[in-house]
Amino acid sequence: MAKKAETISLIDTFKEFKELKNIDRATLVSVLEESFRNVIAKMFGTDANYDVIVNPDKGDFEIWRNRTVVEDDKLEDPNLQISLSEAQAIDASYEVGEEVTDEVHFEEFGRRAILNLRQALSAKILELEKDSIYSKYIDRVGTLITAEVYQAWKKEILMLDDEGNELLLPKSEQIPTDFYRKGETVRALIDRVENKNNNPKIILSRTSPLFLERLLELEVPEIADGLITIKKVARIPGERAKVAVESYDERIDPVGACVGVKGSRIHGIVRELRNENIDIINYTQNTALFIQRTLSPAKITEIILNEEARKAEVHLRPEEVSLAIGRNGLNIKLASMLTGYTIDVFRDLPEGETEDEDIYLDEFRDEIDGWVIDAIKSIGIDTARAVLNAPREMLIEKADLEENTVDDVIRILKAEFDEA
Repeated sequence: MAKKAETISLIDTFKEFKELKNIDRATLVSVLEESFRNVIAKMFGTDANYDVIVNPDKGDFEIWRNRTVVEDDKLEDPNLQISLSEAQAIDASYEVGEEVTDEVHFEEFGRRAILNLRQALSAKILELEKDSIYSKYIDRVGTLITAEVYQAWKKEILMLDDEGNELLLPKSEQIPTDFYRKGETVRALIDRVENKNNNPKIILSRTSPLFLERLLELEVPEIADGLITIKKVARIPGERAKVAVESYDERIDPVGACVGVKGSRIHGIVRELRNENIDIINYTQNTALFIQRTLSPAKITEIILNEEARKAEVHLRPEEVSLAIGRNGLNIKLASMLTGYTIDVFRDLPEGETEDEDIYLDEFRDEIDGWVIDAIKSIGIDTARAVLNAPREMLIEKADLEENTVDDVIRILKAEFDEA
C-alpha cells in the first residue's frame, strides 16, 4: 500500500509540473526521462537496456526493460539477461537469444529511490523554471509592463505578472508619492534582471528617465513611427522633468506633437507620474541655444561656454535669476542634467558698480568661519561681490551649506558694502 501511495504521489508531481511550471513539453519530457535513467543507471550500472516513456499530458510514465534469453545455467546478469524458463513462463514461444521486454514498476525500486527521484526532479524543474524566467525577462529590459500588487512592504513592493512570476519594485524606484494596495495594477519599466546563484530577480522602476521615454512613445504616435526622436530625458521623479525632442521633418513641430492639443497627450503622462511637471524642449546642436532653451522661461543676456570643462557661465538680469533657477533649484538642476553642462548663474551688475569695489573672501575670515569660505571658493566664487551676485539657492546647493549659514554670510558681506 505504501509503494502504491508513493507512485501516486510521483504521478501527482508530474501533474503539478504540467499545470504550474512554465516549461515547454519537449524539455519537460527530456528532464523526466533523464532523471529516471539516472536512477536506473545508479542501481544497475547501466540504463542502455531500458525504454522510458513519459507522458506529461496524462501525468504518467512507463518503464520497459529489455533482456536477452539465455540458458538457465548461463544466467549471469539478471538486469541484462533472463533465464529460458522464466521467459517461457511469460510466453512459451520464447527461445534462447531472443529479447524479452517486460514492464518494470518504479515502486519496486524502493522508497528511497522514489524520494531521491522526486527531489532531483523538483530541483531540476525549479532550475529550468528560473532559467525560463531569466530568458524571458532579460530580453524585455527597457520595456513597459503592467502587473498586480501582491504584497506591499516598507522597502519594496512584490508584484505578479500574468503568469504568476514575481516582480519587485524597490522603494528607491518608486515615485515619492506612489502608494499602492494589494490587488492594484501598476505600470512600470523593466529596469534590470539580477541573476545571483541562478535566482533571477526582476527589478522594476518608475523613476527611470527611460520610463518617461516609453510613456511618450505610447502617447505620441510620431515618436513610435520615428518621425520624432527623443534625444535626452532628465527627471527628478514626482517633481519635474525635461525632455529634449527633435524632428527631421520640418513640417512637424516636435514640441507641439508631444504636448498635444490643449495638452491632451501630455496630461495622461503627468497623471501617471503623480503630477510631475514635464517640459518639452526643442533640441539643437547649438549648445548655447540649447542651454538657453532649457533655462526657459528665463531670458539670458549672455552665455560664456567652456566646452573643454563642460561649464557654462550664464548672465541674467536680477529679476530673471529666480526663473532660471526655479523652485528649489529644480529648473537649473534639470538643465544641467539635460545639457551635460555645469551651469553657473550670475546677476548682471547694476550700473555704477565696478570690480574695484570688490573684496576677496579671505578678508572676512575674522567674521566668517574658514571652512565656510573654503566651501564657497571651491565652487569658483572667491570675492564678496560674486557671492552677493550669485543666487542664494546655488550657494546652498553647490557649496553644500545650510540655509542659515548662507544667510549669515550674505548679511555680513552686505553690511560691509552698506557701510562703505
